[in-house]
Amino acid sequence: MRALYKDYSDETRRAVARSGLWLAVPVYVLFLVTDLIFIPDVSHVTIPARFLIGIISLLVLEIQFAHQRRAGELEATCAAAVVLGYIVWLVPALQTANAEAFSYYAAFGAIFMMGVNLFFSLEFSLAVVSSGLIFVSFLLSLTQFHYSLAYCLAFTTFYSCCFIFTSYVNWKLNKERFNVFLNAREAELQQRQATERGEALLRLSITDSLTGMENRRAADIRLKQFWERWRQDAVAFAVLLVDVDFFKKYNDYYGHQEGDHCLVTVANALSDIVAPLGATVGRYGGEEFIVIIDLDRSADALALAQAICEGIEALDIVHAQRLDGFRHVTVSVGATITRDIVGTKLENVINEADRALYSAKASGRNCARIFDPNELPGGDASENIAAILKIAIQQNLVSLVYQPIQSLETGEIGAYEALMRLQLLDGSNSSPAVFIPVAERTGAIIELGYWAIRRACCDLLSRDLVETVSVNVSPIQLRAPGFAAQVAAILAETGISGHRVAFEITEGVEMEIRPDVLESIQDLKRLGIKFWLDDFGTGFAGLSWLRLMEFETVKIDKSFLHDAVKSEGAKVLLEDIIGLVRNRGHRILVEGVEDEEQLDLVKSFGIDAVQGYHIGRPAPPLKHPIAMRQAGRRRWQASA
Repeated sequence: MRALYKDYSDETRRAVARSGLWLAVPVYVLFLVTDLIFIPDVSHVTIPARFLIGIISLLVLEIQFAHQRRAGELEATCAAAVVLGYIVWLVPALQTANAEAFSYYAAFGAIFMMGVNLFFSLEFSLAVVSSGLIFVSFLLSLTQFHYSLAYCLAFTTFYSCCFIFTSYVNWKLNKERFNVFLNAREAELQQRQATERGEALLRLSITDSLTGMENRRAADIRLKQFWERWRQDAVAFAVLLVDVDFFKKYNDYYGHQEGDHCLVTVANALSDIVAPLGATVGRYGGEEFIVIIDLDRSADALALAQAICEGIEALDIVHAQRLDGFRHVTVSVGATITRDIVGTKLENVINEADRALYSAKASGRNCARIFDPNELPGGDASENIAAILKIAIQQNLVSLVYQPIQSLETGEIGAYEALMRLQLLDGSNSSPAVFIPVAERTGAIIELGYWAIRRACCDLLSRDLVETVSVNVSPIQLRAPGFAAQVAAILAETGISGHRVAFEITEGVEMEIRPDVLESIQDLKRLGIKFWLDDFGTGFAGLSWLRLMEFETVKIDKSFLHDAVKSEGAKVLLEDIIGLVRNRGHRILVEGVEDEEQLDLVKSFGIDAVQGYHIGRPAPPLKHPIAMRQAGRRRWQASA
């Protein structure tokens, strides 16, 4: 503690020693007036001596101070200056002829003793040694003059008392200073402990206990800070919400301990991705994370969101209980960027990111979406449909209707397309454009797909009412583990050959051409399943699909036909598309034939088959006038 005390008070003692000597030297020099009064005959020596000692002492002190010497060295200089100042004055003063005047003047030597003990705040040992040297010097000076015994006893007693008194006071002052230091140190430690406890509590209140990253409270604080900068300095920022897909099923199947480990792994990976970019990242909910970053372009925000999806997928955390065919943990990301809109609030930014996240989930998960102000927000209706889809098969709320496909070569109905319909609890119907995306988002499309294949086989094929039935297949179904095996089981159960079933893949659907998808397609083709490419021309992957696999039939989207009857340029475009597909060797089916004019047009192109309201509307199987001759059926089968 003593060493700590010295270190703690070193700078203060340095300043005190310096200011003390600069004050003491002028006072010491000013005492030359008393030299002129009491010992004028030797003042020509004592006065220069005062100046010399004063100048040398200040010069040595300033050199030490400039070289950052410790307080102890500066105090030793001060003590030496006082002792030497006394001796340098005393020695020539003893040569005075004014012995009687000097005998009284010598009493002023006690001032030097008081100075080293009181004025400079020296350490006790240094003060005692310094004042002791002054005392001894005075005693030696008594031998110079033959004073009376009474005088010697009186002044010796006076100096002794000064020595004892000032030394005692110095000891008390040093003790008090040390006690003050101890009290200050204790108070400082208590303050530090209180501050550390406060900081620990603050960290605890803004830190997620599981992942160690900032929690929702801290994220909200950060959001407000970013928002204030945006409002005051127009510094745009992006907010990204990251949600772990199907985490509840992961937690339920693998257990909460593995679920926690999964969240920690995702959190660490997320931090590694965004932290180098200067982003703020935190846990915003159970399996939801938030990223806040300075960005002013939507394209940059979307690129970061996609990088997050890819980075988490690359972790390859096994998740065998997903409903959408993926076998590892992925995330969905919704992003938004601040926009200058009158009346906008901070809450709107979070709401926009949440809507974008919902859009990502509705798009099949494991993807990123940027907020689109023109996109209608999801709501309770979608959630209600998701709940209905869970009970749709058991409650007979889902059904199939069939739309006929006519062969232009024979004029016969050679196939039917199975279309799914959903009845809501209030008796109204939900559009496939509404409930199919929800089914894909929730994974319900897997069971609904199996049901549709089985139902189509039973409704038409097992009764031998038609040669071929086509069923729309979602990309999620193709990615589902064991999909081909389950289809084989359904064919065996219903006694139907795979050659009589066609699966339609919609080009407009965003679907990666993945190895596992292609493998699933090959397994299904070994069962004899035909593959048709639906809505050709509406997406961006059609040509890639045509290059990678052989489709028995390509269905050209109805929009090309409808435009062709209105515009010569559109007619030429339709003819070019037909030529492209014909050169690949696929059968061609044109959708959306709604009147005789459109039918005549497609006949002029020499295509294979047509579909549309002019041929027949979708209807339950018992309401279709199935009048297909066996010969016509054989011709369809042979041409397919």
